[in-house]
Amino acid sequence: MKRMSLMLGGCVAAMFSVAAHAESLTIATVNTGDLTRMQQLSEEFTKNNPDIQLDWVTLEEGVLRERLTTDIATKGGQYDVMNIGTYEVPIWAKQGWILPLDKLGADYDIDDLLPGVRSALSLDGKLYAAPFYGESAMIMYRTDMFKKAGLKMPEAPTWEFIADAARKMTDRTTGVNGICLRGKAGWGENMALLTTMTNTFGGRWFDENWQPQFDKPEWKATLQFYADLMKDAGPIGASSNGFNENLALFQQGKCGMWIDATVAASFVSNPKESTVADKVGYALFPTKQGVSNHGNWLWAWSLTVPASSQKSEIAQKFIAWATSKQYTELVASKEGWANVPPGTRTSLYKNPEYLKAAPFADLTLSAMNAADMTKPSVQPVPYIGGQFVAIPEFQGIGTTVGQLFSAVIAGQSSVDDALAQAQTTTVREMTRAGYIK
Repeated sequence: MKRMSLMLGGCVAAMFSVAAHAESLTIATVNTGDLTRMQQLSEEFTKNNPDIQLDWVTLEEGVLRERLTTDIATKGGQYDVMNIGTYEVPIWAKQGWILPLDKLGADYDIDDLLPGVRSALSLDGKLYAAPFYGESAMIMYRTDMFKKAGLKMPEAPTWEFIADAARKMTDRTTGVNGICLRGKAGWGENMALLTTMTNTFGGRWFDENWQPQFDKPEWKATLQFYADLMKDAGPIGASSNGFNENLALFQQGKCGMWIDATVAASFVSNPKESTVADKVGYALFPTKQGVSNHGNWLWAWSLTVPASSQKSEIAQKFIAWATSKQYTELVASKEGWANVPPGTRTSLYKNPEYLKAAPFADLTLSAMNAADMTKPSVQPVPYIGGQFVAIPEFQGIGTTVGQLFSAVIAGQSSVDDALAQAQTTTVREMTRAGYIK
């Protein structure tokens, strides 16, 4: 008995020793479905790495960006792994705020990353963030509602067709909206949609001399079209709706169409989460009649290591796990192939099991391959970016403009007043930053 007690005591001591020497990683992520699932599955990582403890900070998109930007700029060191996107990576890498990922392991297969995504997350040939999932934008629509309304989705739909279809499917008596679009203020919320939309209308944020363009007819046409469409066929309270809110509405059968990130396709088609899973069709992001531009939305929610972290090596170990082909297979084994994180690896789009399970796979890949961040508008521009402008000032300017445009949807401002204020604000900020005199 004494020997047994000694053995048990030794085991307990060993357990406490491991716990005492465990390294903790603080990981900050956005609260989208794929990243929430990654947190739930991370016990697989800690099971194989008992000396690493994971501490999670999961935030709504706008709040996450604000906190991460403050921490990274002040070298606060609160986080060891940050969840950022294609907008931040080249800017932060150039500032030396994030570290190159050079310890992902020999079996990571970096060459399997989709070329466009890898390029967007690199600087001077070095990868600074590993993509967790990538996306473009497309139309998700209710095939049963289209049939009932006598509609057929064109191969290359125009905004004019989309607006007509949305109005025909709207039924206020049953709470069914013809279309759900982002209205929540933020450079990565409503302005992601509206920037992409104005690209398809032939508009742009700035001309070649960095002069803001909100006083031009293309922006007036975009915002007026959007405001009228949301009033006639959008949900009540749309000014508070971002990606997650519209996802919930679509899954509940409250939207005839939803135009948003391609990553949403796996959620709206998942019978465990969506009441309309077997009634969803997919189509290309709309163009304006006479303008051949599908928006050029390209994004990758990615994981990076801030330069302020003292735990780069184990942080990269976690990142390698979370963005690996093995993680993809783990999700497939738990949730099915249709629900794996999309848009990051070439091999996924050659996997017959994924192609069979995900009817949206080919359209997602086509949309991502078609996105040209170097030419977002049909007019010449001095910046790169699809649904954003890749300059440091855009985060603040875009959010301010987003608030002005969200107020239009809330009925608190007119289209003309919002555009005038957006022009004045953006001119002031761009002058202050030295882009214009």
